[in-house]
Amino acid sequence: MLKSKLALMAAALLCSGCSQAGSVVGESPAALALPNKIDVVFNHNATSRYRSPLTGAWRNGDDLEQWLIAAIDAAHEEVLVAVQELSLPRVAQALIAAKQRGVHVAVVLENNYSTAWSEQRPSRLNQRERKRWHQLNQLADSDGDGTTSPEEAFQGDAVALLKAAHIPLIDDTEDGSRGSGLMHQKFLVVDQTSVITGSANLTSSGLHGDARRPSSRGNVNHLLRFNSPGLASVFRKEFTQMWGDGPGGNPDSRFGLQKASEGSQTVRVGNTQVDVLFSPHPKRNQGHGLNLLAKQLNKARQRVDMALFVFSAQQLTNVLREQIKQGVEIRLVADPGFANRPFSEVLDLLGVTLPDHTCKVEANNQPLDQALEGIGTPRLARGDKLHHKFAVIDNRKVITGSFNWSPSAAHTNDETLLVIHSHQLAKHFTREMDRLWDTAELGITARIRRKLDRQKIRCGEGVERE
Repeated sequence: MLKSKLALMAAALLCSGCSQAGSVVGESPAALALPNKIDVVFNHNATSRYRSPLTGAWRNGDDLEQWLIAAIDAAHEEVLVAVQELSLPRVAQALIAAKQRGVHVAVVLENNYSTAWSEQRPSRLNQRERKRWHQLNQLADSDGDGTTSPEEAFQGDAVALLKAAHIPLIDDTEDGSRGSGLMHQKFLVVDQTSVITGSANLTSSGLHGDARRPSSRGNVNHLLRFNSPGLASVFRKEFTQMWGDGPGGNPDSRFGLQKASEGSQTVRVGNTQVDVLFSPHPKRNQGHGLNLLAKQLNKARQRVDMALFVFSAQQLTNVLREQIKQGVEIRLVADPGFANRPFSEVLDLLGVTLPDHTCKVEANNQPLDQALEGIGTPRLARGDKLHHKFAVIDNRKVITGSFNWSPSAAHTNDETLLVIHSHQLAKHFTREMDRLWDTAELGITARIRRKLDRQKIRCGEGVERE
């Protein structure tokens, strides 16, 4: 009997080192403590599992969608949603159910994702939009017969469901413009007492995986929940600026640089200090996000771990260069698709320069003289992305949010940047970093080398952009 139980326990565990399903034999890692009033979930978490809504199979990870739905279902007064994209029908249905029981619900989306996909014609969409349409159309085919009926399309269209239920919804054109740089926020405020935020878009590919791709496990993401009226007030104020008087009213919504530029705000969540900054800011404003990141990186004394989707800020590479000289250990895992872009600072840390398609090199490009050893790209299933935007400093501080490490995030987009001073929370993000690190290809990968060689033949050393 004991042997049988142990065998079942071993079979229940899933592979922690990759985004594809697997099994391991051994004991589950010990649970890590969390700071008071803060929780975190990772959709590739190796210590938990759930049934994928795409395949019905058990997979490694926390079910971020169900976690969100539970928070919405528990709301009594208000749910404010500000996310770049919301295409999960079950989340839409939870918001509708909240409205029906008397909860105030309001939604802000990015203008590229605020139209009901089921009302669009694929032939009129660009290539990227057409690909998204086909993926959502496949997901909506609930009976799996290969044909999506009009009713299936409607029931599978989160935006269409929200609009049919008269959930008030705006996008970043509500201010009378064509839209901000990017409404890239990813947060919910519930009952003016809690905040949910992190790196994840509310999409199947952001949480679970891509349609008709059994190997896909979704972009690598996390979400945090803070039970704090003080922090909820800060986020609610940000939402109110964007919302204005709501849909169809005066053009008093504020997005992008139209918003009031505030600096970093500090809130105590339980015993934990949380610093929050909403972007964007003009470059002349010294309180912008890249300066906040530089300040935090400069405080490192032992180690900086980073898991980044986009890293394109030369300013931060320059800070890391100086920290390396001071003996600070650096580890970086970057999304494989963005790591080899010409503007990627991952290349700078690897000591190489890649001209773009016009054979131009970015102005003031300053790659390291010698490649940094602690740079890698994790192995992921085809189509999945490393979508985190976090850093852990000296195992006691976590930087996270929707904020990619780029000039656009600092000076153009609507974003959230958080600095959380907690060694307990840092352990959770370090464990996620270690999981990614264990599968990472380090240094100049074959993929990067091929691209460098092609551009070398085509462009030589390239010409610096003016």
